[in-house]
Amino acid sequence: MEQFDAVVIGAGAAGTFCAAKAGQAGCRVLLVDNGKKPGRKILMSGGGRCNFTNLYVEPAAYLSQNPHFCKSALARYTQWDFIDLVGKYGIAWHEKTLGQLFCDDSAQQIVDMLVAECQKGGVNLRLRSEVLGVVRDEAGYLLTLNGGEVRANSLVIASGGLSMPGLGASPFGYKIAEQFGLKVLPTRAGLVPFTLHKPLLDQLSVISGVSVLSVITAEDGTLFRENLLFTHRGLSGPAVLQISSYWQPGEFVTVNLLPDTDLDEVLNAQRSAHPNQSLKNTLAQHLPKRLVECLMLLHPEQFPDVSLKQLNARQQSVLVDALQNWRVQPNGTEGYRTAEVTLGGVDTHELSSRTMEARNVPGLYFIGEVVDVTGWLGGYNFQWAWASAAACAEALASA
Repeated sequence: MEQFDAVVIGAGAAGTFCAAKAGQAGCRVLLVDNGKKPGRKILMSGGGRCNFTNLYVEPAAYLSQNPHFCKSALARYTQWDFIDLVGKYGIAWHEKTLGQLFCDDSAQQIVDMLVAECQKGGVNLRLRSEVLGVVRDEAGYLLTLNGGEVRANSLVIASGGLSMPGLGASPFGYKIAEQFGLKVLPTRAGLVPFTLHKPLLDQLSVISGVSVLSVITAEDGTLFRENLLFTHRGLSGPAVLQISSYWQPGEFVTVNLLPDTDLDEVLNAQRSAHPNQSLKNTLAQHLPKRLVECLMLLHPEQFPDVSLKQLNARQQSVLVDALQNWRVQPNGTEGYRTAEVTLGGVDTHELSSRTMEARNVPGLYFIGEVVDVTGWLGGYNFQWAWASAAACAEALASA
């Protein structure tokens, strides 16, 4: 029977990187995945260009029931470390908004780099490999695969969460955690578009595709300033994806559609200069025309079809409030099918923040998305994958 120092389950970002680093540190590593190719989620991330990290990574950008847990790993393997690795492979990249780094060419370059790193470490990669059973005994771990049995001193679970089941996502990692007595926190979709109740959904469908800069605030006070996109299913865009991680079913979110405008001041100035100008044309200088027309049709009491001189003080107050404190109660989210991440997962209180090893199960490690650590949109989740993988690999090498 084949014997390995470590078996890593899941050839995504965290698993592949962990296997590569452990292999290069002298461990005999087997990396298994049930898919046809490694890095399936990497390949489609960032519109196919992989938003591989963020310049402004900090622990405050992560959600977890134990907010201190991510600090150690993120401090020991930083975004600059990964940027250095990308540079060694000559992969050209650019910064988009808010510190988000993308490949100039293709996400395939990141996957190729990780595979090359695995080859450097002599990692044995087996694809289309199902894990049918895991047993722990005095000799370590015995894994039953669809191609036979293997033994390992250590077992690393990097099988991800439930988001994007079309890419092979499954609850495998949570089941292994529960099998070995670890607590798994409830999971839900994160970084995901909102769906809306009818009739609001039908009313807004005419502006599907319209995007506008906004500030969205959750009931807990968390807010994000990014673009909001109206879709035929509800609301999307970076601002919505970000706030979705902080939203609970039944809650409202508050949307400011003109975050950079003192609308009272604008209306008063325009009234003095152009009293006969229509309210519609005035608003269309600051918001997409289709959005203004839709709002006037839907809510004539809040958006009257009048000239500026006809707009009285009470109407103006109502209008300003409607645009800058728009309260929306989502019907729900689009769920795991389109979610970029899974919130919740293996309880971090069960793990060592330094090594990612289960406190009460020697040789069992959990890294990446399967753990209850979820980053913001914009490369934060990839950086958690790299950092947690590096922490685990260091522990494997010294085991």
